[in-house]
Amino acid sequence: MPVLCAAALLRLVLLAAPVDAAAPPACESGTRHLELTADTPGEALAVCIHPGLPTSFLFDAKLGRVELPGRERFQVIADETGLTLVPTGVFTQGERVPVRVIFQNGTDPVGVRFLLVVHPSDAARLVKVTRQPRSLASYRDGEQQARAEAKQCREDKARLEAECSGRRGLLGLLAQELLGEGGIADKNITKSATSRLGNTLHSIKARSYRSDTTRLEDGRKVVRLAVEQQLLNNGSTPWTPGGAVLVGPNGEEWKVMGVWPLEPIAPGDQRSVGVEVEMTEEAARGSFTLKLWGQEAGSGSEHFDGVTFP
Repeated sequence: MPVLCAAALLRLVLLAAPVDAAAPPACESGTRHLELTADTPGEALAVCIHPGLPTSFLFDAKLGRVELPGRERFQVIADETGLTLVPTGVFTQGERVPVRVIFQNGTDPVGVRFLLVVHPSDAARLVKVTRQPRSLASYRDGEQQARAEAKQCREDKARLEAECSGRRGLLGLLAQELLGEGGIADKNITKSATSRLGNTLHSIKARSYRSDTTRLEDGRKVVRLAVEQQLLNNGSTPWTPGGAVLVGPNGEEWKVMGVWPLEPIAPGDQRSVGVEVEMTEEAARGSFTLKLWGQEAGSGSEHFDGVTFP
């Protein structure tokens, strides 16, 4: 059974299309170019956001005002032609926040509306908005960027295929039932790793692992960590792991390098699910919250508090 490697959790970033209220946006990566005309549809355009990550908008016209309900939940940085939003308050996955930008000179179109959609793990980084047709040079720049991104994807794919075929990392050892041997320390956290009220999944038993420390060239020490849980599905529909983050004692989020196995847990059944993360030796101290989300639409997040490491 293949192990899910580090970058195999593909980043979901930005959607520049009218919002379908019945489904979350299918985000795509890369800098987005949005051309506005007097005939631009009035629907709000969906942009993925995530707490703590900045999302920037760059305009070719001077900004007049920004209408943002719940502004106190954001850090807002604006100048004549740019706007950066950093969600800093409390948000729920899938929550949608409308924002309207009004330009100064009043010519058509006078503004543009976006719908900020809270994504479970990532955010759009840059949206370039123009009110005039793009120049040939702009299209050439976009083409060069697309080629560079495609080349990077091909390189990442080749590297990941090589890693996955060899089942590297702690998840590879977990798949081969070798964790706890050699330089891998382990700890029984069944009693401390508790399921939050409202979870669909219940943690039956849990164990954490920690690899030997590695010193980087800049002097930092990093460790590989893993959490393995036996999870019981108390819901009425199957639940399939889709991704995860580890939330630190101060609220910082660490993206996991992989989740394994990506197989559904039927209602009433239980299955072992493991995640792997890398962080500095200092950051690996204290009690963490493991946040899992499923592949199924509307599955929401599952939270497990009290995760500690050896």
